Amino acid sequence: MDCSRTPTRDPETWLDLAPEFSQAMARQVRAWIQRWEPDLTESIKWHMLCFSGRKLVCGLSACQRHLGITFFRGTELREITKLFTGGEANTSIQSIRVTRPDQLDAQAFRRLLHAAVALDADESAKPPPAKQREEWPMPPVLAKALKKNPKAAAFFQALKLTYQREYKVWISTAKQEDTIQRRLNETIRALAAGKKWIQRREA
Repeated sequence: MDCSRTPTRDPETWLDLAPEFSQAMARQVRAWIQRWEPDLTESIKWHMLCFSGRKLVCGLSACQRHLGITFFRGTELREITKLFTGGEANTSIQSIRVTRPDQLDAQAFRRLLHAAVALDADESAKPPPAKQREEWPMPPVLAKALKKNPKAAAFFQALKLTYQREYKVWISTAKQEDTIQRRLNETIRALAAGKKWIQRREA
């Protein structure tokens, strides 16, 4: 993933540290959100600049080659907009991928934002129940490596399925043999040190 992973909790610092490619776009979209829905609260979560009402409404991901705009209840808003370019399986999240400043229709985005805020404010409109994701298959190379390292295997088995999945997906999505081996070595080293995927570089 090429998105900025800054450790800051301050929105201004987050913007200052955003990649040059997406920084100006992030500042523009943030300004729109502040102007059109000034009651939303800003916070940094999952390295995203998030905006909340009663709950999370939307968030910005500043990346090296695009700006990501996430709507946390986007599946309930798909019928009113054509802006969404993707989503996350088995979640309510829908996102917009922006690669140039003139790509995002400001008025369409404004209508979507207002609708998202209204949905969040409506206490009678409960989010749809979360769908259970199918378990990600165990990569054979990871299964083989875990058999050779009991300490890593024990910690992996103790992890919640969500955290196991992060390692499985990371290894499964590698294409080149050297990338697979590098990720596998990093995985085993991190698991043996008792680290989750997001903490793996600390191992």
